[in-house]
Amino acid sequence: MAFNYDKYLRLEKMPTLWCWGCGDGVILKAFIRAVDKLGISRDDVCVVSGIGCSGRFSSYIDFNTVHTTHGRTVAFATGVKLMHPDKYVVCVAGDGDGLAIGGNHTIHGCRRNIDMTLILINNFIYGLTNSQTSPTTPQGMWTVSQKSGNIDPTFNATDLAIASGASFVARESMLDPKKLEKVIVKALQHRGFSFLDVLSNCHINLGRKNQMQSAMANLEWIDSITLPKKKWDALPDDEKLNKFPTGVLKEDTEVREYCDMYYDDVIGFHQGKRGKITQDDFKKKI
Repeated sequence: MAFNYDKYLRLEKMPTLWCWGCGDGVILKAFIRAVDKLGISRDDVCVVSGIGCSGRFSSYIDFNTVHTTHGRTVAFATGVKLMHPDKYVVCVAGDGDGLAIGGNHTIHGCRRNIDMTLILINNFIYGLTNSQTSPTTPQGMWTVSQKSGNIDPTFNATDLAIASGASFVARESMLDPKKLEKVIVKALQHRGFSFLDVLSNCHINLGRKNQMQSAMANLEWIDSITLPKKKWDALPDDEKLNKFPTGVLKEDTEVREYCDMYYDDVIGFHQGKRGKITQDDFKKKI
């Protein structure tokens, strides 16, 4: 029997406004299946999205949702999580949204290790605003803001997250929806900041402007630059250049989570019962 997505979607918003062949829909469906697999109530999830193609995520999914300003997904989600630490808080952002204007918030979400999941939909371009260079655009590729070819060094999103202190870091692409679903399940189960770099296609504003004339050609390019971490680790260093390992890249279950520290150390200290504060105690005070 086919999976029934209807109960998780705002059907009045269908069909989506995403381009034909866009990976965003694959990622949306993988996320829904992960939530369903874990048996999480829609009332216990808040999805926060920003600006860009990925920002429509919160419009289509029938959960608690916040559609906020460009780059501010993690900042808004931090407030939601601190007020409702028992809920699942999920950010969805593009590579421009989450690594450029919102890069500082992403870094500090990782640094704090606050318990939320950031799904970074990485299509290597500013897709919605017509092909400007993003932090992950490969060097040499044509963009409307660098028509002679991108000269900016390319951000490795997972390296940034690991260096910033995220306790769970993974990368997958939308080419294998089952693997993507499994890693989203792991991210939701992890207590701490979970960073997912999900490589996706923008065959309209990246692909066909860079000698990839179809969605399939764009997907084949993504396939050519990714391989499982075990295989990537076995490569000589010179062959690792411009290749991206997939799978779980970091998982630390020992580091303390930010909400635990906040309720225990900060609120507990001010109420004279450090180490004994509960969420209910805090909510009674506001």
